[in-house]
Amino acid sequence: MVDVHVPVEMLWETCDPRAALTERFGFADAVAAARWVTATLGERWGLRVASVERVVISDVNAIAWVATPTGPMLVKWSAAPERFARLAEVARLTRWLDDRGLPVSAPVPSLGGDPQVRVDAVSMGVQHVVPGELLDVDRPDQVRAAGAVLARLHHALATYPGADRFDSPGPDAVQPAARVAAWLDGTHPEVLPAAREALRALAAGAPIDVLPAQLVHGDVRAANILCDGPTVSAVLDLEETRVDHAVVELARSAVLLGTRFRDWGPVSADVRATFLSGYESVRPLTRVESAWWEALVLWQALAVVPAGDDPTGWGASAWSQVAAPSHRR
Repeated sequence: MVDVHVPVEMLWETCDPRAALTERFGFADAVAAARWVTATLGERWGLRVASVERVVISDVNAIAWVATPTGPMLVKWSAAPERFARLAEVARLTRWLDDRGLPVSAPVPSLGGDPQVRVDAVSMGVQHVVPGELLDVDRPDQVRAAGAVLARLHHALATYPGADRFDSPGPDAVQPAARVAAWLDGTHPEVLPAAREALRALAAGAPIDVLPAQLVHGDVRAANILCDGPTVSAVLDLEETRVDHAVVELARSAVLLGTRFRDWGPVSADVRATFLSGYESVRPLTRVESAWWEALVLWQALAVVPAGDDPTGWGASAWSQVAAPSHRR
């Protein structure tokens, strides 16, 4: 029996979640959504749902927390048909990583053995709820553990046999020198000219050696890292997986590590250094990656400085890197 009291909320938007449930997914109300989830899990996964605890909406995607006799589970579905093929590939990748011992939230296969299933007009996946809380950047042990897990993830992703099924930009386009130069040539009135010149100087002093590209997670930050005490219990949401340079993702993650869903704010230089130290305990940076580190961190920091109001201090954080670069420790 579906609980008639099913909370519905938006992950990051500020609109009415119940209206979004109807407009984006066609459900009359939360009870109708819960009944559909219950019926679908029974028909396609053979799972009996005791209750639907809550539903969270993000754009045209939704997540339902459900209670089952085998434990709590997450049901995720998307109403964006252009993403269905990618979601199926991401589910296969996640299962592959789980098979190799990486801390990910592996998909539960359907009765037909599929990790991702087309149901009506949506693409759906089911996962067990992984114990843990979102990464706390004020805990150095968790930050260091997150860096080490990202390095393990990079090692594994570099060998994934299906990498060619993900977006693969040309080798020239993905080189850091070309990307930083393109960004500097853009219009960024929110960035101080002195900061742009500092980045230009750092990039000019970095080697022109070609860095290899590989699959990367695409969105490693606190919102996607679960920790159980000092241990990373899961790296979530591989939907942004793409081909890039490992060190570019590492720099972006170091800058965005503390961001969750709302009121994003920067982390300190000490947090970035601890994250890097954890990463290098598993995968030391190469000579070329090390030479690019400061330029990449500053680039990523400047790229997220907002136009207009900056209540959480992204601009000040980026400027502090210009005034006192965060050397590797």
